[in-house]
Amino acid sequence: MDLPNKIIIALDESGDLGWSFDQPYRKGGSSRCLTLACVEYTAETKKHLPRFVRSLYQRFSWDTSKEKKWAEMSGMEREYFATEAVKLTEKYPEIKYSAITCYKPNVMAHIRDDANKLYNYMLGLSELHNWKDYETIHLIPDPRSIKVKSGNSMGDYLQTKLWFDKKSKAKLVVAPQDSSKCYSIQVADMLAGLVQAHFEDGNSKAWKNTSGKIRHKKLYFD
Repeated sequence: MDLPNKIIIALDESGDLGWSFDQPYRKGGSSRCLTLACVEYTAETKKHLPRFVRSLYQRFSWDTSKEKKWAEMSGMEREYFATEAVKLTEKYPEIKYSAITCYKPNVMAHIRDDANKLYNYMLGLSELHNWKDYETIHLIPDPRSIKVKSGNSMGDYLQTKLWFDKKSKAKLVVAPQDSSKCYSIQVADMLAGLVQAHFEDGNSKAWKNTSGKIRHKKLYFD
């Protein structure tokens, strides 16, 4: 059986990998949650993500000289993004959204010593079963993101899991891009922020607007 040719995945996160929980988040304490979000698309649907992001800049008169981050968006802008992101995937089903959220206070102490392994595990748990049937997987993280600090470990870990655990023939290519120059990572940033806002802050309006269009998993919530 021939494998589908290629899937492209833009990756970003929201939250941090700090472990200080004696103070409230943003007031000296670390985030209680960490969310990784992925935007999956094909070479044929790639063009629709820049168009989507540019439409947001135009609608809200955002400064085009710098990247707009989720943290800087108003509630109205966030809800509009969520609604339009759903419309995008309904119109182009090859575009898909997924995320995984970890509740950090329940992470065991010995795992906290090498948090990049937690990051890699979260990504594998969330995504590998969706990627295993492709011939080539292009993963595009932001080079400033947490997981890149440990060099090639993320790519090595995911490739090993694909080949040996998932019995997949897929080849994984990790190609970091600066989010300011990559519209699909900008969508992933907003998606991660949307999910994180729901679990970290209980701010769920944008989350509800996604109408279940985000494949989501939780880790260490119990």
